[in-house]
Amino acid sequence: MSLADAPKHGYAIMTDVNAFAASPIGPGTLYAALARLERRGLIEPMGPEDRRRPYRLTAAGSDALSGHLAEMRRLVQVGRARLGAANG
Repeated sequence: MSLADAPKHGYAIMTDVNAFAASPIGPGTLYAALARLERRGLIEPMGPEDRRRPYRLTAAGSDALSGHLAEMRRLVQVGRARLGAANG
């Protein structure tokens, strides 16, 4: 999700995720996830900038993210409906 608005390097991704998810991730977790996403063709590395290696979302990654967000939206709707029924 962090790469949806612009390419970012690892530290920028960690900072962004901490800001929007209020859940810090460490470098080991981040770089393992980046490697998995790259192997699946969901992100791709860009040319190095100084000593940093930015990544960007691929078209397949954007499609996958859209699908996950739609599923999360559906789950939120079900959860809210069930809470409403339980509290009503």
